[in-house]
Amino acid sequence: MTPELVVLDMAGTTVADDGLVVKAFTAAIAAAGVSEEDSRYPGMLKHVVDTMGQSKITVFRALFDDETSAQQANAAFEHAYGDLVAGGECAPIPGAEDVIRGLRERGVKVALTTGFAPATQQAILDALGWRGLADLALAPGEWVRGRPFPDLVLSAVLRLQITDVRNVAVVGDTPSDVLSGLRAGASVVAGVLTGSGRREDLAAATHVLESVRDLPTVLEGAFR
Repeated sequence: MTPELVVLDMAGTTVADDGLVVKAFTAAIAAAGVSEEDSRYPGMLKHVVDTMGQSKITVFRALFDDETSAQQANAAFEHAYGDLVAGGECAPIPGAEDVIRGLRERGVKVALTTGFAPATQQAILDALGWRGLADLALAPGEWVRGRPFPDLVLSAVLRLQITDVRNVAVVGDTPSDVLSGLRAGASVVAGVLTGSGRREDLAAATHVLESVRDLPTVLEGAFR
């Protein structure tokens, strides 16, 4: 038996981050009037690192007291990240594309999810040549909350007409990814060590993997 659906995070799980989030964040808060020399910067950066995987607008709302500043910072972040991606600073995690293709060849549906805005997600897919690689690409938006809420997983279940959420596997590199999968009721919720999460950060996961390349072996053992 195989899972009906595998929900894969992007940055840090299937796409190498290599510090792009931190670079884009620094540009974003500079646009909102906070420089690296500002006393608030270290605490803000720590919050961004601690909330990796979550919707970026939610993160910026926590950092700024007003919606205008949060929206301004979020827009600057998405623009800066998009520029980095367009400049070639975007690469797949080794083996990730093969895993996705292999799953689909076996009849498993695959959804790629992110905490970035839809436009940024599409820019990453374009940069990697990944449009059409998965069955579905989802980002937070209207009526779909970002992680750690279960909405991205459950939206994929609904849109891909999965019969039972217990036949779903969720994979990500952050505690928010793990919590989202657990809240959705997925049978397999795997954390990977190729992103921001350390092994101890991912302790709540059903499995902790060195890389998404190890996922097929886990699925073979979990879905019998």
